[in-house]
Amino acid sequence: MAKILTITNQKGGVGKTTTCVNLAACLVAVKKRVLLIDLDPQGNATMGSGVDKHQIEHSSYELLTGDSSAKECIISGLPGGFDVIGANGDLTAAEVELLQLPRREFRLRMALTDVQEEYDFILLDNPPSLNLLTVNALSASSGVLIPMQCEYYALEGISALIGTIEKINKRLNPELRIEGILRTMFDPRMSLTKDVSVHLVEYFGDKVYRTVIPRNVRLAEAPSHGLPVLQYDKNSRGALAYLALAGELIRRTEAEALAQLQEESESQEIA
Repeated sequence: MAKILTITNQKGGVGKTTTCVNLAACLVAVKKRVLLIDLDPQGNATMGSGVDKHQIEHSSYELLTGDSSAKECIISGLPGGFDVIGANGDLTAAEVELLQLPRREFRLRMALTDVQEEYDFILLDNPPSLNLLTVNALSASSGVLIPMQCEYYALEGISALIGTIEKINKRLNPELRIEGILRTMFDPRMSLTKDVSVHLVEYFGDKVYRTVIPRNVRLAEAPSHGLPVLQYDKNSRGALAYLALAGELIRRTEAEALAQLQEESESQEIA
């Protein structure tokens, strides 16, 4: 069954969409089956994956409102090798409509039940705000991957996000937890970057990925070509960094699965 990860940060411009698209492509490169779902009305993850957001017939809007099934919304055959459920401006209306629907916080979770077995990872890209779209993503996920820049205001933003995750965990989704914190746009020449990075590791420990995503021109250029950086320039620093992140994510996931199996085995022996 797919591991569902929300990629989010309430602060904008930290590399959420860049991470979602490029992590998806790099997971495919190491033979994983991946679905990316765009939950941002701007549709940047959709465009960055090579899909024209203006030509989508069945988007995440129809998915959330129940007008289309997940299978009807999936777009395949894209350059990055992963499948996409795209978004566009129609999604702006979803919040208002969701308010009138039953189990409004769980619409995404319910919609994904018939495709979860077909993927190893489902990645959810979110708008830079806490709204009903983000709540749906968090309610459907087992983990949250938090991209953040190593700067002062980012530390304040992550505190607010952690508070949100804790509330969702208590009220809507007891399985939800922080999967990891990813340092993006990383420039080791800046003393503030180093200082914030040290504070993150001190506070969050092994929740902070060892992989850091550097500032990289190729990484910034790739979306304008509708390509993940791995397809745009596979030898760039950005591509190599996201490949490293994919490897780290897979190792963590496998270690967690093994630990869970051991726990279950010990519980059965005791019983």
